Amino acid sequence: MTKKSPSFFSLSVKPWGLFMAGGVLASVGTVFGFLGCFSWFLDLFSHFRVQYLLGLLVLGVLLLVRRRRRTATVFLILALVNLAIVLPLYFGQPHKPTESSPILRAMLVNVNTRLGDASRLRSVVSDADPDILVLEEINSVWISDLAWLTNSYPHSLAQPREDNFGIGLFSKLPLAGAEVLYIGDAGVPSILATARTEQTNLSVIATHPPPPFGPEYSRWRNDQLEKLPDYVRSLLPTLLLGDLNVTPWSYHFRRLLAQTGLHDSAKGYGVQPTWPSYNPLLRIPIDHCLHSEDIVVVDRKIGESVSSDHYPVIVDFMIEENGEGPTR
Repeated sequence: MTKKSPSFFSLSVKPWGLFMAGGVLASVGTVFGFLGCFSWFLDLFSHFRVQYLLGLLVLGVLLLVRRRRRTATVFLILALVNLAIVLPLYFGQPHKPTESSPILRAMLVNVNTRLGDASRLRSVVSDADPDILVLEEINSVWISDLAWLTNSYPHSLAQPREDNFGIGLFSKLPLAGAEVLYIGDAGVPSILATARTEQTNLSVIATHPPPPFGPEYSRWRNDQLEKLPDYVRSLLPTLLLGDLNVTPWSYHFRRLLAQTGLHDSAKGYGVQPTWPSYNPLLRIPIDHCLHSEDIVVVDRKIGESVSSDHYPVIVDFMIEENGEGPTR
């Protein structure tokens, strides 16, 4: 009986080896995620903290069962590191506002220039019924399909584009002013508007930095995030809405909060991932609503699908009476 020699190209991969390789990758990603300030590539690892947490936790428990305590200990410690980073989003919900403050609703939807369904968007927006609606990645076709918005949102400003960076702001509240801005070197539009509420004027910033697809795009994104603080009006209650192409765990997001003094509306409401809608395992929170100190978020949730690769973000908020700015 002749013994067959092993093929040069044959591979023998054991399932447990794949699990261990995944654990090593999650461990490396955990560490690299802290180094995002040094490199656009390292910053990419900061966005998957929830995935690292769950993966390392499961592997650590399995390794304990198999009595591989050293590796299990390393994986579980790194799981705890990721837990410590993610957990703050579940705490720190703002104090209750005064009952006399009216509740307003803001909604952000990245419709995706080519994927989104205009009829589905109409249904979702009608059900949510926001006072302020920000739409991103709209082009001339979307503008035509969105003509119905003028009935409910008579105050608006839109800058359609064909390159996934069109943007529009639609408001039930009267606008004291609105302008299209180009923040940073990327040359993509943002909108700065002042909405009149029953209490005071509200500054609304709608923006969409480029995604970090390589060093140049990452530099453009970071440049836009770095220059956004110049447009935050400290004397007015402020909302900043946008697909920022960054998660709360990135160095660049934390720097944005520190430089603007704005707060993450997700704080107290947990991780609410929005992209990519088609892959729940890799889904991360990159669509954001930030707010100034004098705004209290009373609810925050992810909206129904509009057939885009992003889910909508819906935020209910109040403006504190003692935080009113001048009505200029």
